[in-house]
Amino acid sequence: MVSALPLPVLAAVALVFVVGSLLLLRAIDQQERVRARLSRVSSLESAAIPLAPKRDATEFLDLIAKFGAAIAKSGVLSDTTRAQLEQTINQAGLRGSRVFGLFFGSKVLLMFGLPTIAYLVIRNSNLTGTTFYATLGGTFALGMLAPDFFIKQMRGAHLKKVERGLPDALDMMVICAQAGLGLENAIERVAQEFQFANQAVALELAICASEMRIGTDRRTALLSLGDRTGLDTMRRLAGTLVQTMQFGTPLSQALRVLAAEMRADTLTKFEEKAARLPVFLTLPMIVFILPCVFIVVGGPAGLSIAKTLGGH
Repeated sequence: MVSALPLPVLAAVALVFVVGSLLLLRAIDQQERVRARLSRVSSLESAAIPLAPKRDATEFLDLIAKFGAAIAKSGVLSDTTRAQLEQTINQAGLRGSRVFGLFFGSKVLLMFGLPTIAYLVIRNSNLTGTTFYATLGGTFALGMLAPDFFIKQMRGAHLKKVERGLPDALDMMVICAQAGLGLENAIERVAQEFQFANQAVALELAICASEMRIGTDRRTALLSLGDRTGLDTMRRLAGTLVQTMQFGTPLSQALRVLAAEMRADTLTKFEEKAARLPVFLTLPMIVFILPCVFIVVGGPAGLSIAKTLGGH
């Protein structure tokens, strides 16, 4: 008789699998960017740098990506749902042609793999019918919702990094503009300098610079900079850059004003959070602090009353 693993253990295994897949996906995405940069260096007839061979984990993720892409192309997802998923994945900072396939393939495997594993584990257990089917349903729901949860968490973290690092990027772009660099060269230079300071901002600016360099309409490339993230600050930046191109306004002055506005907005958000702190502290104060105050203040009087009543 096989002992049944509790549902929290299965949930922990599933979470570890999903987190590991997402971390490997991010590592693969970084490796692809490094390979692209090395290919540009090799085009200048520089010394060739050998790339690391593919690992078994990468091959396994390739299989999952192909599986997910094949399932998605079979008509299971509508065009609207697929576009929303791709937008969420892009806003999480994950790029590459196989990212969607890997995400959807992992989701399908978890949806059907976790209930199968749970069934093999608990089929010989003493669980009743209701508990048995509830466990299978719980593992199915876990496999369906866990990838979406982690993608949304990564999306939120990526957008926060972009919003936090954008004012500093604008300051550096102002310096580049005052040094005589054009708009495209300034964006590309800031993207290179921000690789280690804020990788999220560097990624978005690098994509914009690449779109402008390969011949896409500059206005379309700048507007897509705001559409990819969905952030209001990025849309304002894109609109400002488009206006400087159309009307010939000074780029450095417009960027300096925009950076000051973004810092003022950030300060306003911090002030709003600070203003909400007393409300959040009310419940902990009632639960943890006030009982201690009552004990200290009323404890001696209570002991005296108890002693007096006990004497009678």
